[in-house]
Amino acid sequence: MPEDEIERAAAQDEDNPTTDEGHWAHAAVGLPAHDEAPKKATIQASFDRDVVEFFKRGGRGYQARMNAVLRRYMEAEKERTP
Repeated sequence: MPEDEIERAAAQDEDNPTTDEGHWAHAAVGLPAHDEAPKKATIQASFDRDVVEFFKRGGRGYQARMNAVLRRYMEAEKERTP
């Protein structure tokens, strides 16, 4: 499905939280305190260029923000799957 069709379908989906502008009004990416942060593993990974550019536009710390997004996803999946 082309991206424009996906965007159109998502915008029309009443169960999609992004259709409610207030849903993201106070959203924030939470980073763990430095002393609470898990040990890091160095890996070689490839991401879509536009994804990396998006995070880089936020300035320094883009890798930490990417990690925070992945952590939120991981934690949500852990809650969803026993």
